Amino acid sequence: MPKSRIRKKADFTPPPSSKQATSIKLTSRSWVAPVMLALFLIGLAWIVLFYVTEGSLPIKSFGNWNIVVGFGFIAAGFGVSTQWK
Repeated sequence: MPKSRIRKKADFTPPPSSKQATSIKLTSRSWVAPVMLALFLIGLAWIVLFYVTEGSLPIKSFGNWNIVVGFGFIAAGFGVSTQWK
């Protein structure tokens, strides 16, 4: 059987664009990283302080809700992290 010829495909060339690329101006978000880290550390310190003092600190009347408050700070840190560019 004779071999068939292999067709060579043409290289892709993108069509010429009439639009020029516009530059995107990013605003300064230098506040995001310090606030995010501060919220993480406050939440961690809140939870550690609650466990180390066996529930008498940071706020005794909250009881076990102190853990929720600590995780709330950590969750707020993750919320702030979405603003990082």
